[in-house]
Amino acid sequence: MRDEDIDFSDIPELTPEMCRYKVVGHNMFTEPRDEVTLQIDRDVLQWYQSRGSGWDRLINFLLRSYMQEQQRKWAKSPQPKARRA
Repeated sequence: MRDEDIDFSDIPELTPEMCRYKVVGHNMFTEPRDEVTLQIDRDVLQWYQSRGSGWDRLINFLLRSYMQEQQRKWAKSPQPKARRA
């Protein structure tokens, strides 16, 4: 198979921001997955589904991006000191 024959259409586009904040990484697509029931507003679900094949992976990718950004912010913020009894 040649490189030109590989279909990358279902992979989200990487942006400079993703690389800057380390949203992408070696385990980006290798985490074990669980199937869950999640309530999402109908219009939001329809919008993601309208993006085509891979819409569920896109939602997972965006949730991971948000999680990693929050972890990054939390790691930078000063932690409260433990109080002694």
